[in-house]
Amino acid sequence: MRFQDAAQDARAITYASIQSEPVVAEAAELLADASAAQRLLARAVMNGETLDPEGWRRMFPTLFAEDSSPEGRRRSEDILRVSLSIADRGDEVRNQLRGALVESITEILLRRRMGPGVRRERRVLFDGVRAEIHPYDVTVELAGAYAAFDCKWGARGINADVLHQLEDARSHAADEGEQLVVALVVFDAVRSCRVRLARQTAPHKRTALLALENLDALAR
Repeated sequence: MRFQDAAQDARAITYASIQSEPVVAEAAELLADASAAQRLLARAVMNGETLDPEGWRRMFPTLFAEDSSPEGRRRSEDILRVSLSIADRGDEVRNQLRGALVESITEILLRRRMGPGVRRERRVLFDGVRAEIHPYDVTVELAGAYAAFDCKWGARGINADVLHQLEDARSHAADEGEQLVVALVVFDAVRSCRVRLARQTAPHKRTALLALENLDALAR
């Protein structure tokens, strides 16, 4: 088993441009240290249904209450601001930014535990096995702690192709005597993800799930 950079094709160039957007880095830093409620706020706002900040403050009163901690209230305001900035983009760009955001949060949290062994947009190659076209969003490339993560904005992104790719990588690694942890990171509620997974016939019993409520497990 070995890792390789993704091909520098048109997709990779477009994706690199999206990743380099300052709003992605700012939002990722804020949300990496956010509470579950603050992450839920970000998800709701970035879905783009309304750009009225006061309306969101009313919908999440405990995050903006006068009796909440000043630090927590400041973070909530900052999260609201960057989330509105992403929500205000066109549908296609907004979708791309949200996808890049989930990957950035995943990388930040994993690096706190794994350090520089965490990489983005890498393929996993096996002897005698045709390589997957699409790279894995985030990988951990440390001996004894190999892992591949597929990152999704919402539970609807979970599908058979994704699950097969993760399971195939895990099983091919096992065939070569290596252990490769595979996981989905989804910026959505655990319940929504489990409902979606229950409808899938593709193998996923050995695929870990990290969602809004337990993202911090990536850093532990």
